Amino acid sequence: MILPVIMAGGSGTRLWPLSRGNYPKQFLALNGEQTMLQQTINRLKGLDHSPCMLICGEEHRFIAAEQIRQLGVEHSGIFLEPVGRNTAPAIALAALRAVLSSESRVASDKNGQAKGKTGSVEEGDDPVLLVLAADHVIGDVEAFQKAVNTAHRFALDGKMVTFGIVADGPETGYGYVRRGAAVSCGQSDAAEGTVDSVVYSVNQFVEKPDLVTAQSYVDSGEYYWNSGMFMFKASRYLDALKQFRPDIYAACEKSMSNCQVDNDFVRVDVEAFSACPDESIDYAVMEPLCSPDNQTDDADQVVVVPLDAHWNDIGGFSALWQVSDKDENGNAFTGDVMSIDSKNSLVISVDKLVTTIGVEDLVIINTKDALLVAHKDKAQQVKTIVNSLKQEGRPEATVHREVYRPWGKYDSIDSGERFQVKHITVAPGAKLSVQMHHHRAEHWIVVSGTAKITNGDKEILLTENQSTYIPLGTIHALENPGVIPLELIEVQSGSYLGEDDIVRFEDRYGRE
Repeated sequence: MILPVIMAGGSGTRLWPLSRGNYPKQFLALNGEQTMLQQTINRLKGLDHSPCMLICGEEHRFIAAEQIRQLGVEHSGIFLEPVGRNTAPAIALAALRAVLSSESRVASDKNGQAKGKTGSVEEGDDPVLLVLAADHVIGDVEAFQKAVNTAHRFALDGKMVTFGIVADGPETGYGYVRRGAAVSCGQSDAAEGTVDSVVYSVNQFVEKPDLVTAQSYVDSGEYYWNSGMFMFKASRYLDALKQFRPDIYAACEKSMSNCQVDNDFVRVDVEAFSACPDESIDYAVMEPLCSPDNQTDDADQVVVVPLDAHWNDIGGFSALWQVSDKDENGNAFTGDVMSIDSKNSLVISVDKLVTTIGVEDLVIINTKDALLVAHKDKAQQVKTIVNSLKQEGRPEATVHREVYRPWGKYDSIDSGERFQVKHITVAPGAKLSVQMHHHRAEHWIVVSGTAKITNGDKEILLTENQSTYIPLGTIHALENPGVIPLELIEVQSGSYLGEDDIVRFEDRYGRE
């Protein structure tokens, strides 16, 4: 059985202002109605797999949980990283969790009830992990699934498998995988012709090259783009990590020894995980396994499965333009856009009309609080803009005007000295925390729906065009008891209007 592990960390700054720290690209719908995370989960349909594990940052936990809930699928836990530590530790957390879960199942089967960690991997299941990124586009799902099924047989045979993207041009933004000789699989069903493609040993993982070198790689036919997708037994990965990076293994093992399970979420030990080195799986495990100094009798420890499935990691706006539907002039438009004599441009408008006249090869991204205009060839430099915004402490670097919460969302419509106006949407059945503020008072005006409000020692119901006033220091709560979204306008006034001026007394979502 395949256990998918989906990595949904990262901030996606090369797609700013669409993608930001509080709502990065993996949670956005960039090339269709579903978000990139949802597309990643859905392309697993048809494979024989367990419910997926998800790894994301603490700040994105409710976004991730809600997007999985919208799909109506089960999951095997959402790991919350208190800090980002790259892919090697993230995968280690999932592998440790998978092995411990398997051991518990073995103990349960033997004794009739769960006894905790009393079995061993050798005695029972050793899950095969399919490690995927949540922010990839794969146009040919059938080809992807065939490659996964091929990789699965090699993983069952003890191989560490990577997926190499068949390069269609010299890309300088990707690392490369150099293939060696073709290898066969020890699994019996491989002899029956069920392996769907030729699989090769891996000679070398290569860093991002310059253009001339990249062209030579493509011309040789021996190199693939490094997709960042992998497949292996959980124990095989942990053994390799213990061999080459025992410091990472020890930190992750300590992190998991004191983990807490909170509804959907698996929370690791913050102090132990924060002390873990920051390292990718390529550097920590895959490259050392391919080194001649570490070869064993099994010379083909790492193999590559070629993948030709219209793959794209949406690493920037040029890539987004490539995968988007275009008109007869090569323009990709999303939102309210009008154009005259414009060519090969990407225009995305979130909330207003955008018009172009006589432009070519431009990227124009309009959000509620920021506008980006760039030439496609220079769009990668948006990271420099983001770094400058961060240095100046500007909120646009990480926060959208529209902010999502587990109960719904709010849009900061306007603000000034001692006031702020928000448009608040509360989902049916949802409730904000029971709270109070030290520095601000609030007026609530219901636009549509029904609001159940606690205001001090009073509980009231308000409907359209009705309002209430929450004095400074008053304990209050807001709930939507209805079956349609509750829309209201909130007017805040006071000496300090920051989101950290909240004292919570009760919260159904487990927030402090």
